[in-house]
Amino acid sequence: MSFREEGEDGRGDLRKPFLHTGSWYRMGSRQSSIMGSGQAIRDSSISVLACVLIVALGPIQFGFTCGYSSPTQSAITKDLKLTVSQFSLFGSLANVGAMVGAIASGQIAEYIGRKGSLMIAAIPNIIGWLAISFARDISFLYMGRLLEGFGVGIISYTVPVYIAEIAPQNLRGGLGSVNQLSVTIGILLSYLLGLFVRWRVLAVLGILPCLVLIPGLFFIPESPRWLAKMGMTDDFEASLQVLRGFDTDITLEVNEIKRSVASTSRRTAIRFADLKLKRYWLPLMIGIGLLVFQQLSGINGVIFYSTTIFESAGISSSNAATVGVGVIQVIATAISTWLVDKTGRRLLLIVSSSGMVLSLLLVAVSFFSKGFVSEDSTAYGIFGILSVVGVVCMVIAFSLGMGPIPWLIMSEILPVKIKGLAGSVATLANWLLSWVITMTAPLLLDWSSGGTFTLFMLMCAFTVLFVAIWVPETKGKTLEEIQFSFR
Repeated sequence: MSFREEGEDGRGDLRKPFLHTGSWYRMGSRQSSIMGSGQAIRDSSISVLACVLIVALGPIQFGFTCGYSSPTQSAITKDLKLTVSQFSLFGSLANVGAMVGAIASGQIAEYIGRKGSLMIAAIPNIIGWLAISFARDISFLYMGRLLEGFGVGIISYTVPVYIAEIAPQNLRGGLGSVNQLSVTIGILLSYLLGLFVRWRVLAVLGILPCLVLIPGLFFIPESPRWLAKMGMTDDFEASLQVLRGFDTDITLEVNEIKRSVASTSRRTAIRFADLKLKRYWLPLMIGIGLLVFQQLSGINGVIFYSTTIFESAGISSSNAATVGVGVIQVIATAISTWLVDKTGRRLLLIVSSSGMVLSLLLVAVSFFSKGFVSEDSTAYGIFGILSVVGVVCMVIAFSLGMGPIPWLIMSEILPVKIKGLAGSVATLANWLLSWVITMTAPLLLDWSSGGTFTLFMLMCAFTVLFVAIWVPETKGKTLEEIQFSFR
């Protein structure tokens, strides 16, 4: 099939960029002086980094949504006279909305482009935050939380895919990890701001990332690989040129992307029979597997209920400890962003999941041991400290690999033909397990803290085996080379 065939047969016309940036970057690719002081933009890393920083506002919104319920629980419960179960439902509805958003995310991103899907995600987020900030009863809280979750579900798929598709192969790992780094920054911001402002004001502040994201989307190019798939040759080459720098020869990369697009079938629909082919079922299994194991590690149970965990460990200032965990998570994720293109994805995943096994073992043993000593004894205090150390080490280990890398690998390995459907399925699986963990973690912790962390430890041990057996190394390869390797 030729590069233009999909557009020529009439069907490609059904799918156009929802957000067209106009002609500025097409003009810029031919005449770099239009950008003013053009030397900075000629550096491909600067151009791509600017795009990544803009779309990273989406994951910051993601993290802010996840962290909002922690510092606001007591105030919302008191002001609106909610029961514990009503507030628990409020917190979990973000996951329910995200599951709906995840189902739609792949198809939305395929039909109207990566930028258009981010615009669609931003709008319900803004409406959701406004509904919460003006809520006078539980119905507005629930509606707002569902809308936020829907937007977050789309963001969680679209941002890593967009970053993977615009980044050069030598920077793709680090830039892809910015997605999870931004999530942790959003969580930390919600924790910190929640200490100083009331819950209604905090909800209004939650609007800010999307208010900046929306105009920012008009100043960045659409994914060149998506434009190529849609048969938009001029826009595709112009987008790639501005991303790589106006003085960069992009001929080799253009030809590689064209060959990859031409090798895919004109038929965009995927049949279940096609999934029997290794090129499809293997990357789909790896993508879903990593995102499922990410949640089965219990990280959301630890992050969402860290205050309760610290209180049971004997820490008096649990809110300060929670903020401290947020800071540590940001720092560890930033280190992963620097390491991922140096050490590789696979090694970091093995080190990360192995570190979580050891950390969770320490936490489980500490909680079990506390049951055999007196609460007034020195040993009881020591075991409490060891359990906190284990939780902190678990968060660090998770942030080094299992936090950012599953999303990165998912965006790298899924074939073009099934990326929309497979990405939606993988994202849905992640959010479904996140909902299960956040709903059951309080019950499990109440049943047995030591037993709960033992279960999480076993899941992390299975993760080590899964990575060692199935997950390929994608460092230093183009997306086309990665997808060809599954054939």
